[in-house]
Order: sequence, then C-alpha cells, then structure tokens
Amino acid sequence: MEQRADDGLSPYRIFTREEWAELREDTPMTLTPTEIARVRSLHDRLDMAEVEDIYLPLSRLLWLYVAATQRLFRAQQRFLGTEDAKVPYIIGVAGSVAVGKSTTARVLQALLARWENTPRVDLVTTDGFLLPNAVLAREVLMERKGFPESYDLPALLRFLSDVKAGRHRVRAPVYSHLVYDVQPNAWIEIDRPDILIVEGLNVLQAGRPPRDGKAIPYVSDFFDFSVYLDADESVLRAWYVDRFLTLRGTAFTDPASYFHRYAKLPDEEAVATATSIWERINLINLHENILPTRQRADLILTKGESHLVEQVALRRL
Repeated sequence: MEQRADDGLSPYRIFTREEWAELREDTPMTLTPTEIARVRSLHDRLDMAEVEDIYLPLSRLLWLYVAATQRLFRAQQRFLGTEDAKVPYIIGVAGSVAVGKSTTARVLQALLARWENTPRVDLVTTDGFLLPNAVLAREVLMERKGFPESYDLPALLRFLSDVKAGRHRVRAPVYSHLVYDVQPNAWIEIDRPDILIVEGLNVLQAGRPPRDGKAIPYVSDFFDFSVYLDADESVLRAWYVDRFLTLRGTAFTDPASYFHRYAKLPDEEAVATATSIWERINLINLHENILPTRQRADLILTKGESHLVEQVALRRL
C-alpha cells in the first residue's frame, strides 16, 4: 500500500479499490439498501458494495480523525485553562459538476450519524451562497454561475466562521435547483452539530497570498478534512450529458423549471445543447478553478466510467 507516484515525491498514499476496502476491518454496515438508494443522486451508481468498499473505510478513518481532534481540543483547554464550547468537525467535499459530490456528501452524512455515540451531522451545499439570478444578470455573470465570482463569498465565510466559533442557530440560505435560483427568505439553521459537511464546486480554492501579509480567509481554512471527487474529463462530460437527457424527461417537464424550455428538445438537439453548456461553462470552470484545487484535498476518490471509485489517495500526515 505504498505510494505509487512516478516521481516518488507524492504527499499521498495511493490505494487500489481492493486495498482500500481491506481497511474497513470490522466497521459495521449501518445502512439498508433502501437508505442507500435514498441518498443516491441521479445517474450515480451507489450500491451496497460501493458503501462497503469505499465509504465504510472512510467512515472508520474519519472516526479516528474526529476522536483525535477532540482529544487535542481537550488538551488545549487544559493548557489554556479555558472552557470553550466544543466546535464542529467540518468536512469539505469538492469536485466537478456531475462527478457525484451530492451522493458522497449524503452517504457520509448517513454513515457518520450512525456512529456509536450518534453524533449530529449536518450538511450544507454552497449553492445556497450563490448570488441571486437578478444580481448575476445585472453583473453579466449568468454564464459564470458556479465560478468563484458568482458566490456571496463574505456571507459564506461569515457562516463558516460562526459555525466554527460554536455559535447557536447559524443560518444558511437555500437554493432551488427547480427554479435555478436562491430561494428568498428561506433558510436552514445549523445549531452546533458535532460534524458539518460542506459540499460545493470550489470549496478548496485558494488565491494568491497578499503581499502585505494580511490574513485572507479561505473557505478551506475552516475544514478539518476534505474530499475531492475526481474523474477523467471525457467521463465527466458523458455523465453531464446523460444527466441532462434524463432531466429533460423528468424535472424539466415541470412548467416551473428554469430549464422547461429544454423539455421537448429532440435527442440530437438535446445532446448538442448539453454538450455546449458543458464546454462553454462547466469545462472552463473545471480547468480554471476546480481541478487546480485537487491536490489540496486530504482524500481523492477517483472514479471510473462506471461511477465506481477505482483508486483512493490519502494525504500523508
């Protein structure tokens, strides 16, 4: 299970699927097939075998990390002589459009909440922190939706800062994929969970350090652990087009859907439309903003064409 980097300098240990699956040891399966189907996103392949081979070993690893972090927190309390409230352990999940971030975030939430001490595990997506469509349109950013500049970054940073400070009832805005916009006056409240999972395209992004040395916070500064979902570009494009075609006959048929105009496209035109959206927006975002953050993750799950994880890379401590 030693690293297999060609240059021998990789900060990661690389595992085959079979090697990683062995690390589950005696971690129990706590989800039923019905529950697994419930957390699976459109077109993702998540079954009992995938949970057993990939996510149960990851659950075991995270249990060890969370326990170690809690011990360190108590040691620091003793050292400082303080009685600070316990703060949430925050896990970031990043990766391209259509790679399966939502499925990974939800299955992790379900597994972690079934630990022996039944921790409270909350999940937030950064979609809720996108600027409203009216603002994006005014700033000519609709074609850049999902790019870093399309988010209300100060609001997201305030949210994470408040959560990490252990504040009660911190609000996060809600995004509707049906209307493709932030829902006005809709919120979810995060009230000091044991674990918070934050899922989004650009959550691992960092910028250039300021020349004057002043502190500039990044979203990833608040993470205790991070996961990057990876796949080849050609595979991601195929998954995106397949998802678009499925939505054309399901969610897009709702007159309230932002994409209702695509519901009656013939197959050939639908494929061309989806491919154009992918190349004009999502592929550029992948190249410019998402893929460059892959090496900042603590864990990289690399998927094959079948949607199954084929390789796991774990950053060395």
